[in-house]
Amino acid sequence: MNEAAATSGVDPAEVAKFEAMAAEWWDPEGKFKPLHMMQPCRLGYAVEAIAAAHGRDPRAKRPLEGLSLLDVGCGGGLLSEPMARLGAAVTGVDPAERNIPVARLHAQQSGLEIDYRAARAEDLLAEGISFDVIVNMEVVEHVPDPAAYIATCAGLLAPGGVMVTSTISRSLKALALAKFGAEYVLRWLPVGTHDWQKFIMPEELTDMLVKAGLEPQDASGFVFNPITWEWRVSETDLSMNYVIAARKPG
Repeated sequence: MNEAAATSGVDPAEVAKFEAMAAEWWDPEGKFKPLHMMQPCRLGYAVEAIAAAHGRDPRAKRPLEGLSLLDVGCGGGLLSEPMARLGAAVTGVDPAERNIPVARLHAQQSGLEIDYRAARAEDLLAEGISFDVIVNMEVVEHVPDPAAYIATCAGLLAPGGVMVTSTISRSLKALALAKFGAEYVLRWLPVGTHDWQKFIMPEELTDMLVKAGLEPQDASGFVFNPITWEWRVSETDLSMNYVIAARKPG
């Protein structure tokens, strides 16, 4: 996720956390191991949701061809790169400035053209630009005013566009697994990465999306299997990690 003062989209303390981990984005065994493990699950869901919203075949070689896509809180580019390979014209923004050189270098080494910017969603909104797709993954739980942040992102979505937003539910299960389990027991994340009180219930996020003028199309959970060490999409279990796809009318 750098601005001198907190806004609806930026908390300086949260930015500092992710800047400290910037160099580890592409290490599958590093501090972002949970995202690498979840990557097939969340990428698969996002592509399916985008394809459904824009009338594309998700099994095509480049199903996102011709679509403009914004990756908010892009980090080192874990989602930006596969989206670019699938044909999207990708812009990745992150207010943690140290993430951007990491993302740019990796994209260059991968032969991909991605417009990475050290910026906030508010900065793009001020430019008056819009996107066919916004992927907003694991960001909303780190901002000081989630409702205002969602409204800002909705303002960047073109009519008929889709935003895919994932976060963590404020449940006892998430407290036990996503907070204490991931940070203190498994040591997947540095202690203090998450604040359980900032986790957002699915009905709360749905309400934010609706108030921002979007129409939720689907809500699903990302469920971890401790036996196979794999994630899967669940249509019923939204008790921990979950995702909502919402369209903008038009």
